[in-house]
Amino acid sequence: MAHLITRRAALALTGSALALGQAAAQSGNAIPTQSATAPSLPIEQGATLRMLRPVRFVQPDEEVFRANAARFTQRTGVEVRVDFVGWEDITQQTAVTANTGAGPDLIIGFNEAPHIYADKLHDLADVATYIGQKYGGWKTMAQRYGKRANSDMWVGLPFGASGGPLVWRKSTLNSVGFDAPPDDHDRYLKLSQELKRAGKPSGFALGNAVGDGNGFAQWLVWSFGGYLVDEENNVAINRPETIRALEYLKELYPTFIPGTIAWGDISNNRAYSAGECHMTANGVSLYFSLKNDPAMAAIADDTYMSLLPKGTQQTSPMAGLTLNAMVFKHSRFPNASKAFLQFMLEAEQYDPWLQANLGYWSQPLNAYNESATWSSGDPKISVFKGVMDTSFYAGYKGPISEASAAANANYVMVQMCASVASGQATPQQAASEAERQARRFFRSRR
Repeated sequence: MAHLITRRAALALTGSALALGQAAAQSGNAIPTQSATAPSLPIEQGATLRMLRPVRFVQPDEEVFRANAARFTQRTGVEVRVDFVGWEDITQQTAVTANTGAGPDLIIGFNEAPHIYADKLHDLADVATYIGQKYGGWKTMAQRYGKRANSDMWVGLPFGASGGPLVWRKSTLNSVGFDAPPDDHDRYLKLSQELKRAGKPSGFALGNAVGDGNGFAQWLVWSFGGYLVDEENNVAINRPETIRALEYLKELYPTFIPGTIAWGDISNNRAYSAGECHMTANGVSLYFSLKNDPAMAAIADDTYMSLLPKGTQQTSPMAGLTLNAMVFKHSRFPNASKAFLQFMLEAEQYDPWLQANLGYWSQPLNAYNESATWSSGDPKISVFKGVMDTSFYAGYKGPISEASAAANANYVMVQMCASVASGQATPQQAASEAERQARRFFRSRR
């Protein structure tokens, strides 16, 4: 889905831009700022930009993003073409762009994408430093995904992250003796067993699902203190903590709704909406799809969201799917590209976009904690406010790299869990196989 914002198109969008400006006057001004000096980015003569980014999951995301881009065109005269592509295509198109040295000037990809192609990208430290100083600093996960490991180079500018907390039916949990999902493993297992006995089971993806499958497997291992690699990128998945996590899964999995071994990213949405599953993990989109459908009003009213259990950790061990912007060296207009990203992260543009996303994307900068997104409207979405405060990320605990991206893309941890849940492997066998698979991607001394 493409959208070319020319001077003429920008003028045609004047009504939207004015409305956006009015919203910014109210919301953007509420965002606290600190003194900061913007970088000098003289826009190249005749500059035009083409951007690639994932298609919206909630409609206002795209609408406000386009209106913001139109305002940039009005202010600078730089025509901007925005191509919205499917989530399953963005990684492949990013690879093609990086490897051919042709195509979009800038891309908003997912998670570690800029780290894979760091040598093909412009350093964005000047914009990151200014934006960070002005808006209270970058959050923990934003710094992890933005900065190249052991370097001051910013390979990406995170725009936000989507979390996947527990989604559950309050009346169902109450009926089996729980006010809310507990934080410890033992009581969480007890809750799942009681839901199964009541004929209202939980369900979590154990298939090769980009968001839900990886999210569940990572939580399971991290919540017992396990991790794929250590700080030096040595493969460390075959450890006692992982074995304990997989032993726990052997007890937990029988409480799930049948079929989760084959679940994709949409499967739990369908099962929960159909009343077949009464507890799962998902982004805010599931809740709002229920809330916006009159036929689902009763389920929406009964639906609550909370962080996944902490287990042995101090905080809930969850990562978020992160939007990460990058500027390619093949662009003839790097200053215009940087100026565009800086413009989009300023409060006058970013806060209305954040609010329009209804909590689906959570902010990368501390100042946006004060956004009306989190203080007005539906209080149930407040669980998504701190998605990027976490110290967990895909590839934890090692440096983000092409290796960690490959391990995630090849579902090393998901398949490890699925093999135990299905009975095809013992925890020890599964952890050993995950170690072997991971070593294909990481150079390990262990």
